[in-house]
Amino acid sequence: MKAKGMGVAPFKVGPDFIDPGLHTKVSGAVSYNLDSWMLPKAYNRSLFIEKSAGSDVAVVEGVMGLFDGYDALSEKGSTAQMAKWLDLPVLLVVSAKGKARSAAAIVKGFETFDPDLKLAGVIFAQAGSERHYHYLRDAVEQNCNTPCLGYLPKNEKIVMPERHLGLVTADEMPIPQETLDILVSMVDTHLDMDRLLAGLSEVSKIETADRETEAPIHPATTGRSPRIAVARDKAFCFYYPDNIEILQRSGAQIVYFSPLTADALPEDIDGIYFGGGYPELNAAQLSAKPELLAQVRSAGLDGMPIYGECGGFMYLCRNLSDMDGNDGGRMCGIFDFDIKMSGRLRSLGYREVTLKADTLLGPAGTRIRGHEFHYSSIVPDSGGNPPKGADSRDGVDSVYEVASRAGQEISLEGFQRENTLGSYLHVHFGSNPKAAASFVDHCARYKKTRTGPVEG
Repeated sequence: MKAKGMGVAPFKVGPDFIDPGLHTKVSGAVSYNLDSWMLPKAYNRSLFIEKSAGSDVAVVEGVMGLFDGYDALSEKGSTAQMAKWLDLPVLLVVSAKGKARSAAAIVKGFETFDPDLKLAGVIFAQAGSERHYHYLRDAVEQNCNTPCLGYLPKNEKIVMPERHLGLVTADEMPIPQETLDILVSMVDTHLDMDRLLAGLSEVSKIETADRETEAPIHPATTGRSPRIAVARDKAFCFYYPDNIEILQRSGAQIVYFSPLTADALPEDIDGIYFGGGYPELNAAQLSAKPELLAQVRSAGLDGMPIYGECGGFMYLCRNLSDMDGNDGGRMCGIFDFDIKMSGRLRSLGYREVTLKADTLLGPAGTRIRGHEFHYSSIVPDSGGNPPKGADSRDGVDSVYEVASRAGQEISLEGFQRENTLGSYLHVHFGSNPKAAASFVDHCARYKKTRTGPVEG
């Protein structure tokens, strides 16, 4: 679509950070996450309308299988639920590998599983040949109502590199023009895009309350717009773009910096936001900036509001070692914890957190939702690490209470020291924009103590 000169608005269902980054790189437009578990229906619908406005076409990439989501018994968090919320048809992608007539049974099952869902068509991936596709098409046309719109043949030249958290990020992986040309050629040659586009309707004017109506955002109450430094480079690249926008709408000025290359924090800042990413792959370079590390630690112990999640939380801890146990280097040390990478997944899933104490993200009782996905963990009994269930030790408070599903043990905690809050949780401020407003308010109050009262 982009190659044909169309303006494309990309979206991703689910909490993933990597796919939207690749969407943005290819389309030239920022890709936004839609999520029916983390975010309210009104938020998703109005975000989609707002960010697709002015584009020729909106493309929403699904998550996992069409009906997969939060659990096995409901549609919560699934692509299917989002498609119905937004009144969008689904282009079904089915692997052709090892299949012939049985592909019709798969398509038939998807057609009948949820009669409220609209299918725009089906395409087959990894087809062995055009003849193979004809077998699949004939079987589907005989037994199903969904139109076949083509296939994509197997092609090893477009396989993308992966590692422990998924695909390599757009920040690290240039997508060669040759690869894009191959993809465009494959679509042009093997898919009936004209038929697909002709069958799409205009995005309806969804009648919905503004996102701010459902969850009001209150600009900073102190009368000043605080400057929040946001770490942004290949070590810290996991941010929901609307998290930044919500901070701005709450009154914050955003200034970006790179902990990998900067020798010092940006000047005249009132708070810091360290998102997730890959500090473990860049630990040597991060630890080679001792003055910056010392500045962050000093700012945190001095009371500057600092929020770190997942990779950002790891950066705020004392020491980071790799999967082989090798010392990756000293980090900031606001939290006296040692972090060790693991060769296996430590935690994965949606989380709802209730604050047990007043924090940067709101008073005790505040609820926020997010997602947890990491291969590292805190080394047991390192430094002031509060034991599981303890509220505090050595000035570090355990401030998150996590709701868990029956039979699932969740070890997620949130740690607070002074005005620094860190956790493995990737919070989406869209789940409760008041949390972002609270962060901005803390930064504004810190600015007032740093610079004095507003004159006049």
